[in-house]
Amino acid sequence: MRIGELARHTGVSERSLRYYETQGLLTAERTPGGHRDYPEWAVDRVIRIQELYAAGLHSEKIRQLLPCMRDRDGGPSAIATGRLVQDLTAERDRIDRMIADLRRSRETLDEVIRTAQDA
Repeated sequence: MRIGELARHTGVSERSLRYYETQGLLTAERTPGGHRDYPEWAVDRVIRIQELYAAGLHSEKIRQLLPCMRDRDGGPSAIATGRLVQDLTAERDRIDRMIADLRRSRETLDEVIRTAQDA
């Protein structure tokens, strides 16, 4: 599929898709006319990349992680290294801390809202 079609299927801009290529996160064949031609699995790959960015991972970590994941179901493959597992555990712990911080912030907002409603 062409870049515009991949962008429509994933909701990701063409510019972002080109960026993913420069970062080694996504690959495309080229047509004889030089146009990008993505395989069908690229839709799953782009969605996975977006999920990992949303989790706060940077492109280098995502590039290391993607070969260790299956695109269709996001499950692990057998090539994850011990170092990658350590790095990802640290990322997961960082996300857990962020979640705890957000919960505390929400509780504070809930308290202020209740107080304001009772006034």
